[in-house]
Amino acid sequence: MAITEYFVRFLQRRDTLPERDLARLRSLRTEHVSFAPGEVIVPADRLAKRSCMMLRGMSARSHKLVGRPDERVITALHVPGDFVDLHGFVLAGLEHAVVAVGPAEVEFIDHEELTEITENFPHLTRLLWMATLIDAAVHRQWLVAAASLRSSAHLAHLLCEIYSRLNAVGAAADHRFSLPLLQRELADILGYSPIHVNRAVRDLRDRGLIRWSGADIRILDWKGLAMLARFDPAYLDMERQSR
Repeated sequence: MAITEYFVRFLQRRDTLPERDLARLRSLRTEHVSFAPGEVIVPADRLAKRSCMMLRGMSARSHKLVGRPDERVITALHVPGDFVDLHGFVLAGLEHAVVAVGPAEVEFIDHEELTEITENFPHLTRLLWMATLIDAAVHRQWLVAAASLRSSAHLAHLLCEIYSRLNAVGAAADHRFSLPLLQRELADILGYSPIHVNRAVRDLRDRGLIRWSGADIRILDWKGLAMLARFDPAYLDMERQSR
């Protein structure tokens, strides 16, 4: 299969891609694999020979806690167009697993292909580096949000971020998107109990900011939601510039 156009859009949102770079991206050989909810996409602690990119659905970085094997912490969510474990290309192994959140589809890319890009396509190499740096910036912002926002505002920030990332690659529009997370999974992400998450969802509804039915979310008042969350998308680095 050819590489997902979502990733092409991810890059084009941030820089102009010459035809040579576009052609190389679209010639990447990929393996399309589907995963059931909760299934491990990338296991922890292994020497990777390929990396994966989200095509449909979502995935999460899942960390097991030492001494508490039945508990986990989610430190990232990945959406279509995200190069989920690109850092595994240069690391000896991952300290976390990547699991499917709801039904998910990914494309695996052999590291031989990525090695060839780094040797012959310096601009694309910089853009791949940029993708990992944006991942790091999102992670830092999650830490800031956790330290500075109360439950409703913290949840609002997550919703603003996920919609912005989906919208940027054409996977969501009109302030509508799908979030296939159970409340216990939201609790793992936000660091609250499921009861607190339930109250936060209800609060956002009562304020008239969102409509949430199953996995389907509609943002009714974007300005109000972003204001409550103190959301500034600058950390997502979505301005196009030469890199």
